[in-house]
Amino acid sequence: MFFISPAFAETATDASAKAAEAPGFLMSVLPLLLVFFVFYIMVIRPQNKRMLDHKRTISELKKGDKVVTGGGVIATVKKLVGDDEIVLEIADGVEITAIRSSIVQTRK
Repeated sequence: MFFISPAFAETATDASAKAAEAPGFLMSVLPLLLVFFVFYIMVIRPQNKRMLDHKRTISELKKGDKVVTGGGVIATVKKLVGDDEIVLEIADGVEITAIRSSIVQTRK
């Protein structure tokens, strides 16, 4: 009497049933797409918005505005020099030249 092991006794209908249960390509890629979507909503989009706001703030600077530099210095805009430089007055009679992109925020 010969016994056939269960591994060899699998029928064609069992094999097709297992293949039908296997997840498709879309189901295996869906978690990656979901992670990218959440990352975009929570990180990329807010960062782009902040970058655009900063560019707008720098381009709208005018003489007399109070600003804060990246180093934490509070100063008044004395003169705009070209597209990338700005002269700031940090105290009476004390002026410094700074790069426009170093301005972090404007104050009222």
